[in-house]
Amino acid sequence: MNDTIATVAVLAGAMVGGGVFLLIGFIMGVDVPAGSARGGAVIKGASRRVLAAVGVGIGLLVLTRWVVLAAAGAGLVLVWPMLFGGAKQEKLAAARIEALATWAESLRDTIAGAVGLEQAIPATVYAAAPVIREDLALLADRMRVRVPLTTALRQFADGLNDPTADLIVSALIMNARLRGPGLRQLLGALADTARAELDMRQRVSASRAGTRRSAQIVVVFSIAVMLGLALFNRSFVEPYNSVQGQLVLLIVIALFGIGMMWMRRLAGVRLPRRFLTVTASRGEAA
Repeated sequence: MNDTIATVAVLAGAMVGGGVFLLIGFIMGVDVPAGSARGGAVIKGASRRVLAAVGVGIGLLVLTRWVVLAAAGAGLVLVWPMLFGGAKQEKLAAARIEALATWAESLRDTIAGAVGLEQAIPATVYAAAPVIREDLALLADRMRVRVPLTTALRQFADGLNDPTADLIVSALIMNARLRGPGLRQLLGALADTARAELDMRQRVSASRAGTRRSAQIVVVFSIAVMLGLALFNRSFVEPYNSVQGQLVLLIVIALFGIGMMWMRRLAGVRLPRRFLTVTASRGEAA
């Protein structure tokens, strides 16, 4: 009976520690990868991570009989993309910026043929890069069903969720309202600006790649040492078998998690906030 109560108490402490871990990640500004038009893929990937987390947690519990370590292992699998998925996110963001720059130039050249913005945007959908083609096709579909152009463009910017896209979309919104000249020159200048920003991001990402690799090495090495001691030198880690030992292990893992999130923040690229965040549900207010 006492063992059951102790196990439940330790498990509750582990859950509290996991909540604190995620709270600190939120306070420190660690981004969770997400996508608007790709929500199905995100949910599918999250489901796989949940299954993997359950398997890792059960495996660690069977091997070590440490509830805290099992919960920490499952939590690490769940938040692994948040902590170490920066390289993939940065590559996707770089591809999106390059695609936006190319699309802006394509739109500029199409407008040069004396067609309006409403005709030029659908004409550039199938020539766009795959990374933004789905969002562009959705924009064209909204225009086809008579959604106001400014509203459809704002929704397009929300789908891309990138400050560079806001620059291009804001220029299109202003032209859709005012119908003034100079859009071709502005689109060309914005394409050059996007490529300059892409070059800057790539330089920063390359300079921080070493920090990211160091963080991954530290995590993998620490986990290997901890599991090695728990499996092959049980006498050395025997104090952790008690309830007090599990509480101490919980504190150690919490401090270790804070350090990992701090390293993730150092290795990431902090982007400026978006300024075009008004959605269609809030009307035309700026």
